[in-house]
Amino acid sequence: MSARTGAWWGIAIVILLAPALLLGALVLTTIASTSLASAAACATSGFSVPVVPLGTETETGTVGSGAAAGAIQADPISASRLTVSTTIDGEPAEFAGAQLSNAAHILTAGREAGLGVRDQVIGVMTAIGESTLQVLDHGDAAGPDSRGLFQQRDNGAWGSYADRMDPHASAGSFFNALLAVAERDALAPSEAAHRVQGNADPQHYAKYWQAAIAVSETISGTSTGLGTGMPPASGASPDADGGCGAASAAAAAAGGSTANLSPSGWAAPGDGGLTDTFGNRFHPTDFEWRMHNGIDLAAGGCGGQIWAAQSGTVVEAEPDSSGNGTIRVDHGGGLVTKYLHMESDGYLVGVGAVVTAGQQIGITGTSGQSTGCHLHFEALVDGERVDPLPFLDARGVSF
Repeated sequence: MSARTGAWWGIAIVILLAPALLLGALVLTTIASTSLASAAACATSGFSVPVVPLGTETETGTVGSGAAAGAIQADPISASRLTVSTTIDGEPAEFAGAQLSNAAHILTAGREAGLGVRDQVIGVMTAIGESTLQVLDHGDAAGPDSRGLFQQRDNGAWGSYADRMDPHASAGSFFNALLAVAERDALAPSEAAHRVQGNADPQHYAKYWQAAIAVSETISGTSTGLGTGMPPASGASPDADGGCGAASAAAAAAGGSTANLSPSGWAAPGDGGLTDTFGNRFHPTDFEWRMHNGIDLAAGGCGGQIWAAQSGTVVEAEPDSSGNGTIRVDHGGGLVTKYLHMESDGYLVGVGAVVTAGQQIGITGTSGQSTGCHLHFEALVDGERVDPLPFLDARGVSF
């Protein structure tokens, strides 16, 4: 082939490939533009967490490089001018003035420690449970030397008396201890707080969780995304936050706990073993013979995992009339499943959430008519309770 012929062939090939190269460039440009548009939408849509550049001087000090992405902020002075009306254990509760200023110090200290929103709110919850957000200059029968927001003891672990009486410093000590709690993200908030505080009752703080969320959201002017106590990485649908933030990031990374599915696509609602069966029995708390409408599973014991047996929509997520923490999932076609005995901070989903089979929806507890941590599971077909054992066995799940 002559040089001139080769050149003509080269020109022809370039002409033939040009449309394909142009199309590829357009596709790449479109993808990049879409990604940038999505990022811009996430940065500007709705009410977002205020972003303060590192090193910025604020009324609460300098924002350090340890601040966690997405952690919320609150100003103690501004917070002291607000009032938060909420409930604790079903009873009205109100926080104002110095209480909310102290809560703002807690949120700020958590942010400075590099912790995220859930840990920050755990700090507020703990202080509500220990002192109702007041810097107390006295202890109690269990700890006469306890002082401050977190009732920290005079044992050298929590600094000086001045440190324990300083809301910001005492909160910093609490968060330093919380950082050392292994796998705290897998624990219910009350259990995580208990690991730091050593309360006689690991569930002591659970009833303060909703109040802590209300306080944190009001004084920060920001949604925590925690709902009924749901960790941002669990139980949220990919579109729950419009494709932005922790919920979508977690969903994209397949975050959260999931259970193995049977060949027919069903999951065990909790780990074995089986501790009670469906049928007539002597009730352990009411001391009478009556129908047991479901099965009981150990489900990992206190703090264990509860999984949705099948995909569906959450239609109930609250205690029933007997105080049994309840999640009810409607699977369509007249099929409903129920999960009982979560504590108040053991719900990982709220009403309206769309869940998938095997998704973790709750944390095992012992609320209501219970004598120990376990999962009570029911299956209802067209409103009639059926024995869950043969029901699940027919779907490839057995115990």
